[in-house]
Amino acid sequence: MTTLKNSKGFWLSIVLALIFFGIMQYTISNGILNPFYINTLMFIGINIMLATSLHLIIGITGQFSIGHAGFLAVGAYASAVMTMKLELPFIIAVLTGGVIAAVAGMVIGIPSLRLKGDYLAIATLGFGEIVRIVLLNIEYVGGASGMQVSHLTTWPWVFACVMITVLVIRNFTNSTHGRACISVREDETAADAMGINTTYYKVAAFVIGAFFAGIAGSLYAHNFYIIQPSNFGFLKSFDILIFVVLGGLGSLSGSVLAAILLTIVTTFLQDYPETRMIIYSLVLILMMIFRPKGLMGTKEITSLFTHKKTKGGPKDGSHNTVA
Repeated sequence: MTTLKNSKGFWLSIVLALIFFGIMQYTISNGILNPFYINTLMFIGINIMLATSLHLIIGITGQFSIGHAGFLAVGAYASAVMTMKLELPFIIAVLTGGVIAAVAGMVIGIPSLRLKGDYLAIATLGFGEIVRIVLLNIEYVGGASGMQVSHLTTWPWVFACVMITVLVIRNFTNSTHGRACISVREDETAADAMGINTTYYKVAAFVIGAFFAGIAGSLYAHNFYIIQPSNFGFLKSFDILIFVVLGGLGSLSGSVLAAILLTIVTTFLQDYPETRMIIYSLVLILMMIFRPKGLMGTKEITSLFTHKKTKGGPKDGSHNTVA
């Protein structure tokens, strides 16, 4: 019965998402939505992918990574080279961006994920900065002046990639592999003592998160007409980190909600940069004071609509629990 209820909730979410896609596609096709709102919609989708991919690394596996902008940059430049230099189809460019980012995640993950806590954060931050500096000095991709990219990202592409990202991460989290990652987050020493290959699962989570960050990078690059190394600095990594922390560590739907809310706030206050940063900072400070676990904590949004009855053991005639 529980499986049936979960299945109903899953398919209901899919149906609602498809209805939302149809409404947005209709408004875009008929010119009801102006380019500003279309661009905001695209940016929300890209940020959801970045937030959920980092959620797998930090929220589920408990690895404090602040170099996610490096994978975003790798995916963006790899896909841009595929389309602009090699003139390959967009779908190949998107997949190539994801695969190369995943390879970068494995290369940095295998040696650095033996580290923990602050040491891992410093290592991943260093990786992100190395990527940015390398791109800054490669003339083939434009160096500091950036690289011109064709506008190929569309709403159907963004929606499809977001859906695939969320579904894959959700199913991975609910699988035995996801439970192993959660055990690493809760107590790595105990998980290792129980025979779980903690290094393997940390690297696996890192590679999957990097892959979807690379896909997001591909969409990001082809949503604008130029990409520059300065777009992928360490502040970008902190922006993505804030999505996960504000939404709630361990909550997939929390990461999605935080990405949507902060993207909207940032977009509509971009004409007031000083005021925007003050409001942005105040919101984060108040959130950390009054709700340090984030918007959703470790819960999912579906748990708000379910009421579980507490069941005890067998009852006697007086309705007392029998041992």
